Amino acid sequence: MFNLPKLPYKYDALTPFIDEKTMRIHHTKHHQGYINNLNDTLADLPEWKNKDIDEILINIDEIPQDIRQLVINNGGGHANHSFFWQILTPNDQKQASMSELKIIQAIEAKWGLKDFKEQFSQTAVSQFGSGWGWLVVNEQKELEIISTANQDSPLMISKIPILGIDVWEHAYYLQYQNKRADYLENFWQIVNWSRVNELFVACQV
Repeated sequence: MFNLPKLPYKYDALTPFIDEKTMRIHHTKHHQGYINNLNDTLADLPEWKNKDIDEILINIDEIPQDIRQLVINNGGGHANHSFFWQILTPNDQKQASMSELKIIQAIEAKWGLKDFKEQFSQTAVSQFGSGWGWLVVNEQKELEIISTANQDSPLMISKIPILGIDVWEHAYYLQYQNKRADYLENFWQIVNWSRVNELFVACQV
């Protein structure tokens, strides 16, 4: 049985970068909808419905084929959103110096922070239709920038997400309309780099 995780901040906490109405609808309607559908889909499969959602997605090929796409759509929606809420914050930039974070050092070494943000944003903006932009750690423990369609999870292709942005229209349309690039630009103001760093360090063990 999957449940809606509580946000680590209030619905209006990310204003003006993401407005209160968008956050409330996104969390209580869209994310809850994925959870409801996932619970219904796995209701008769006790061997799956009590597993961690990440474990399910990592082993997605073992899900019965007749419901696999439903699990990808709704399980991915649940996992991706649960992740997304964690890497947003209203006040992370006031915390420890970003240059001291291992993830920032790794990004600087591979791309340079400015070029990384540009490449990440371009990848997310260019995702055709609905989907996500990601910074992931691959099987060689290297950083990659990728996108996925719909609610596909990087976990399904053996990549661990450490930063991601939802580019489904429901994530930004009420505030930004069709200006996905503006949404991406403001996203950098609310990234929880401390949490991204924790995820990155965990991947290096």
